[in-house]
Amino acid sequence: MTRIIFDTATSLNGWIADEDNSLAWLFAVDGETTPDDEVLPQNVGAMVEGSTTYEWVLQESDILAHPEKWREFHGDTPTFVFTTRDLPAPEGADITFVSGDVSDAVPALRAAAGEKDIWIVGGGDLAGQFLDAGLLDEIAVSIAPVLLTGGAPLLPRRLESDRLRLVSAKAVGAFARLIFAIEAAPADAAGRDVRGPQ
Repeated sequence: MTRIIFDTATSLNGWIADEDNSLAWLFAVDGETTPDDEVLPQNVGAMVEGSTTYEWVLQESDILAHPEKWREFHGDTPTFVFTTRDLPAPEGADITFVSGDVSDAVPALRAAAGEKDIWIVGGGDLAGQFLDAGLLDEIAVSIAPVLLTGGAPLLPRRLESDRLRLVSAKAVGAFARLIFAIEAAPADAAGRDVRGPQ
């Protein structure tokens, strides 16, 4: 069955980008320029990115000028970019721009993914929107041996321990790799989430 997963790297204190929206700290970690396959999801049929993540990817590798570089990370995987703006797309890339509620895009995401997983690459707030809608199945985090003073948070939502079940924890190179399954929110007799918005 197709799952929706948020799989990302983070600093030890929970930032996925620094104050300058940079990932230079991540690529400075030993081995991160060629990451171990174990820190990447393996059964991905569709990828999801927010506009900030997407624009960072384009800029970091100058992809608009060198569209062949898109495939180095994305391959032929259909990619959905959530944005409220008109954004450029590299030539030949399988990209769909979407806006609005994440729930509305899920049928297209599932159709693109087939029997494989849907990978939310970033950012944290976009993953939080899937969580709010009750659509996020798993959070996988590769924790880098880096401490930052601020930036973009891992997932700017409150999620209590009764909703997170540890699936695995292991060392992968310089990283601590943690995978948590997300349990359904408890509901009252009328079927409403007793916690309200998360």
